[in-house]
Amino acid sequence: MKRCLPVPVDNGIYDRMSDAWWDGNSPLGLLRTKLGPVRFGYFRSILNRRRGANWRALQVLDVGCGGGLLAEDFAGLGCRVSGIDPSQLSLRTARSHARLSNLPISYQRATGAHLPFRNSSFDVVLCCDVLEHVSDVAAVVLEISRVLAPGGIFFYDTINATFLSWLAVIRVAQEWRITRFMPAKLHDAEQFVKPRRLQRWMREYCLENQETRGISFRGNPIVILGRLIQYKHGKIGLAKLADALHFRESRNTSVLYMGYALKRGD
Repeated sequence: MKRCLPVPVDNGIYDRMSDAWWDGNSPLGLLRTKLGPVRFGYFRSILNRRRGANWRALQVLDVGCGGGLLAEDFAGLGCRVSGIDPSQLSLRTARSHARLSNLPISYQRATGAHLPFRNSSFDVVLCCDVLEHVSDVAAVVLEISRVLAPGGIFFYDTINATFLSWLAVIRVAQEWRITRFMPAKLHDAEQFVKPRRLQRWMREYCLENQETRGISFRGNPIVILGRLIQYKHGKIGLAKLADALHFRESRNTSVLYMGYALKRGD
């Protein structure tokens, strides 16, 4: 097991691009406009199934909140939301946008491996677009379990460790000159996490996985290729390119997957 090693990805991008979280034509903005509706729609359906419509009483923590994308989604439901992130500049963007949105979200600087909260402080913990960026996934899962109340819900998403994810996320999106459209070193395949490994860590730390779902796309390959050529020639923006992918919830977990677990009672 590779743990406590230097992270090979360039996490400094979240400082350099901290103003771009809410820009639909930025790589970070795509998390909100393209992936956001899929994963938040799924998370909301699970909340509705598990907790009914009584969301206002829920204490929610967003681990690795970035610019506040998911934090604002949950705050919009009436949840009482806190967010942590190691990027002070991203947190500045999150605080500013929350004020503009009139959402009372509490943000502070911290890492997933050292959460500054008491045991059993939250009813729901989110950890999305994070696990593929940390050096010790098990430590993050342990901390999430610690701050999650018994019976609480852990929502997650991350990138699977497969040949297809390496091809799509690393080679096509980041490295091949004729196709790349994401920043270099945004991801490293060595950091990708297989569902069974994540579930093993969750079981070890009192989190029982309930469901795992895929996030895939169903775009027409010819349309996608055409949009990519237009994008590479500067004729369209990144958002228009991403429109052709049509991300959706699916059974296919080979590239992206999400799910939820419940904290076992004491």
